[in-house]
Amino acid sequence: MKKFIDLSVALEEGITSDPDFMLPKITYHHHKETAEEIIQFFPGLKKEDLPNEEGWAMETITVSTHNGTHMDAPYHYHSTMDNGKRAITIDEVPLEWCYGNGIKFDFRSFSDGYVVTADDIKRELDRLNHELSPLDIIFVNTSASGHYGKNDFLSKGCGIGREATIYLLDHGVRLTGTDAWSWDAPFRHTAEKFKKTGDPSLIWEGHRAGMHCGYSHIEKLCNLELLPDKDFIVSAFPFKIKNGSAGFVRVVAILEN
Repeated sequence: MKKFIDLSVALEEGITSDPDFMLPKITYHHHKETAEEIIQFFPGLKKEDLPNEEGWAMETITVSTHNGTHMDAPYHYHSTMDNGKRAITIDEVPLEWCYGNGIKFDFRSFSDGYVVTADDIKRELDRLNHELSPLDIIFVNTSASGHYGKNDFLSKGCGIGREATIYLLDHGVRLTGTDAWSWDAPFRHTAEKFKKTGDPSLIWEGHRAGMHCGYSHIEKLCNLELLPDKDFIVSAFPFKIKNGSAGFVRVVAILEN
């Protein structure tokens, strides 16, 4: 029998899920408010003809494609990928990237703002006794685990640096994910390093690795602590938005009991 583990957060208002300028807004339209919307389609129909005089439930949302658990397309990181080719958008992400063997890296012990290196990746693979295969799907469990929606969420978790990301890409990985707000280290920590060094290459370095090789990653995952380190299947197909930089995704881990 298969076991399914939901790795996506619910989209909701009133929590610290994103910076203020990109927080989602949801308007709920309840059954008692929408009877007239049904009646307009059926001349002669009266409100009292409807069960309990109820219409339908519906929601109107104002969102960024980067709200909630979402998958970034290579186009999000830069206009080019694969060393100069046009970067693909979310509606062009190959479906083969989105379903496959999952591997979980447990980086919860790394401090907030730490930038993971290729050597860190190699040590974790050694711990797992795993050799990377093309299209392995890599999820990173960070110290942001359990902090989604809390006031400190945006500053929690380690980030995956350029060197580490390229190491994965050069071994055929094309989809990764994190339970933090970003694949990169939280901006607050990177800003402190940039202030000291003046080095712009530190900014968004894991994302920008997509210029070297196109890949997608998923941000704001949840429940990664419930997963084994390996031996599970990932299903993560993104919502298609024409020419979009990202798409919402319901990520599910599938385990064989």
